[in-house]
Amino acid sequence: MQAERGFTLLEVLVAFLIAALALGVLFQSISSGLGALNLADQYEQALSRARSRLAALGAASLQPGVQSGDDGGGFLWQSTVAPIASAPTGGSPPGQLTLYRVGVVVSWQSLGRERHVNLESQRVASAQSTTR
Repeated sequence: MQAERGFTLLEVLVAFLIAALALGVLFQSISSGLGALNLADQYEQALSRARSRLAALGAASLQPGVQSGDDGGGFLWQSTVAPIASAPTGGSPPGQLTLYRVGVVVSWQSLGRERHVNLESQRVASAQSTTR
């Protein structure tokens, strides 16, 4: 009697099933990784936009209040300027320095959820530069 060579049909089907399951897990991992990469890119864009908005709020343009707008690309922004404390200056002519809390929030929709980046800072401005 000769020894059989090759695989039976059942062995081939089991091998294909194992390979299909392994490929399914691999594709799901790749898809999940690409989604995380996309979300990280969106956070990076939002952070860059928030930094730019915060830098635009220089001491010369500080006006207490809230402003908001559309930044394009699905990103919305809101800036808040609020006085914290004031102190007189000892110069000639006398003036007043005010410390402001400045904040910028950039938000967007991703994967059915609202996401946002929030940056805050403090700025000092003289009374002459805030009244125009």
